[in-house]
Amino acid sequence: MIAERALRTLEFYKIREEVAAFCTSSLGKGLVKELLPSTDIAEVNRLLEEMDEAAQLLRIKNNVPMGGISDIRPQAKRAQIGGSLSPVELMEVSSTIRASRILRHFLEAIDTEEDINIPHFMEKKESMPILTQLEHDINACIDDNGTVVDSASSELRSIRQSLRAQESRVREKLESLIRGRNASKMLSDSIVTIRNDRFVIPVKQEYRSHYGGIVHDQSSSGQTLFIEPDAVVQANNEVRRLKLKEREEIDRILLMLSAKVQEVAHELFTLVGVLAEVDLILAKAKYGQAHKCSKPDMNTEGYIKLKKARHPLIPLDEVVPNDIEFGRDITAIVITGPNTGGKTVTLKTVGLSTLMAQAGLPVPALDGSELAVFDQIFADIGDEQSIEQSLSTFSSHMVNIVDILEKFDENSLVIFDELGAGTDPQEGAALAISLLDEVHGRGARVIATTHYPELKAYGYNREGVANASVEFDVETLSPTYRLLIGVPGRSNAFEISKRLGLPEHIISHAKSFTGTDRKEVDSMIASLEKSRREAERDADETRSVLEESESLKEDLAKRLAEYESRKELLEDKAKEKARKIVDQARAEAEAVIKELRQMQLNQQTGVKEHQLIDAKKRLESAMPENRVLKKAKKKNEPVALKQNDEVKVLSYGQKGTLVEKVSDTEWIVQVGILKMKLPESDLGYTKPEKQKETRTMTSLKGREGFTKMELDLRGERYEDALSRVEKYLDDALLANYHQVSIIHGKGTGALRQGVQQYLKKHPRVKSYRFGEPGEGGSGVTVAELK
Repeated sequence: MIAERALRTLEFYKIREEVAAFCTSSLGKGLVKELLPSTDIAEVNRLLEEMDEAAQLLRIKNNVPMGGISDIRPQAKRAQIGGSLSPVELMEVSSTIRASRILRHFLEAIDTEEDINIPHFMEKKESMPILTQLEHDINACIDDNGTVVDSASSELRSIRQSLRAQESRVREKLESLIRGRNASKMLSDSIVTIRNDRFVIPVKQEYRSHYGGIVHDQSSSGQTLFIEPDAVVQANNEVRRLKLKEREEIDRILLMLSAKVQEVAHELFTLVGVLAEVDLILAKAKYGQAHKCSKPDMNTEGYIKLKKARHPLIPLDEVVPNDIEFGRDITAIVITGPNTGGKTVTLKTVGLSTLMAQAGLPVPALDGSELAVFDQIFADIGDEQSIEQSLSTFSSHMVNIVDILEKFDENSLVIFDELGAGTDPQEGAALAISLLDEVHGRGARVIATTHYPELKAYGYNREGVANASVEFDVETLSPTYRLLIGVPGRSNAFEISKRLGLPEHIISHAKSFTGTDRKEVDSMIASLEKSRREAERDADETRSVLEESESLKEDLAKRLAEYESRKELLEDKAKEKARKIVDQARAEAEAVIKELRQMQLNQQTGVKEHQLIDAKKRLESAMPENRVLKKAKKKNEPVALKQNDEVKVLSYGQKGTLVEKVSDTEWIVQVGILKMKLPESDLGYTKPEKQKETRTMTSLKGREGFTKMELDLRGERYEDALSRVEKYLDDALLANYHQVSIIHGKGTGALRQGVQQYLKKHPRVKSYRFGEPGEGGSGVTVAELK
């Protein structure tokens, strides 16, 4: 159990108040009021993990449904002892069950998502009792306004129907009275109203005897009496009787529902407890979001490492974050420096962050921070900067310190503020050193502040102790609130006085009274500050280079992974493509062989020469290596450049002519009207236009070698076949063929007639005929070209 004084001194209770503001129910706020730091590391880790899961939910889902929750424990207790609950109380029970049902469904939906892992929340979901039937029973009898509905029972519906009918009859009788002759004269107002649950009319005082009946009320002036006329007394009595009967039926229904609450009272206590815990956990996470906090790692070694830690009670735009690390090699820190420099804030930041972490709260520091779980935390903080108490005397300090010395052990965190203050400086400094030696020597983690210059060198001759200070800017005459571990505080009185205008001779005279040791200490501190600034600058540069290197490393690793992935993909595609080519070639070869066999069977005289040639070409083209060779593009071989060659300047994208070679690697190039000296590596050979034209003509003349003497249309559709005939005749004419054969097969004769009809109309077809028996007979048409 953490000491009450430490909780109060370090302002832990104020943090609790801020956390409570983020609760959505009185249940959560009640648990926040009981929130205390734990000394069991397993429990602390569980609390922090629960909070971290809640932060994950809020970050991904933005909100967790927690509306409609009430503290229904008093209702459950009263139901347990046989009491009857009111409609509003029953609706609070129903609303709380409904809230738990919505939360359970929300968590079940979250559990199916792969990127969210919330085991602690799922445990709480499993521990919530399912009381849906009670929720339905209550909702069937009571509406959202807390009114028992007619459908709650058949008896209640019947009573209310009779009641409404009877009230209607009473109103009709009274309305006939207020519409009667002279009614306007005898009545104060022509309305029917209610007094003491009975229908009445407002009658002027002087006409009281005219209506008779019972007076239930009168106006403040006494001039108007609210009378129940004799004519409606019996009817009103019936209304009264029905209302009493209605009340009895409602009480019976409420008692019946209360009995159902009694049956599950124990489950309701469990449900309320789980909902309260969830509300508290979510409030912790919401507090962390609002104050930019993070989940620290915890240890039992007394090690504290806070990255850019802030005091949580100081506004974000005002607080100065600090890095604080000690507890392993260094187990004690002594902070020296002037008042208002931020020493006390630093102490409270360490102590309060530790308390918050041990209570399962996120701490106001960056990710990667680490804190220890201490059995005890002691704090002696009492100065003009404390929020909780005014300036402490030396005696009150000593009473608290004596109490600390009696209770602390090696697993304690001890915080001293202005140790030894309030007495003779020399004695106070000696006492401070002795107390630090005692606490540090017994293995506790200690952080202390002091004004005494004697303690500035305390950490230099004691193992495990470090000096620290809060930085002071002499130029602006103000503290920067930055903590400098390893550098003791230096007196700035002379520098400040000089900047404020104190004469130089007075400052020099004052310096003459300071001892040699003091000057040496100040010189040492100044040297340390200079070294520290240089180290920080070097560290920043190193960090920048390291970050850049890490970024390049990650980029290269990513590119390598992409390359390997694409390489495997391309290899798989190439293998698949090759397999398809081989399969297609095999299928075509089999088809050719099959066709040859069929021809041999169908034609008694044997297979014709042109059929064998055609089959041979089809077999050759079906070979996979031939297919690949046809699709492969010939690479341009490098061309040796010579004078007057046409080239392309690669860097400019312009064409030019080589004028003169000025060295082994450079040429003078004419580009338009300009002559430039360019490296040969920047020049690409291009073919002259005349050469291109010659090659084009040659390719046209050489078509004869590529156009066959016959065209096979078998298996083609009619329109496609005629289109092929037209193109084929053009190619044959360009190849200077005088005769061609068009194979259309016998079939139905439609394709043969279409081909011959087309040949008949073609201007360059001189004549056509069927093939001879050795040429294919009527399955072939031979055309003679002009």
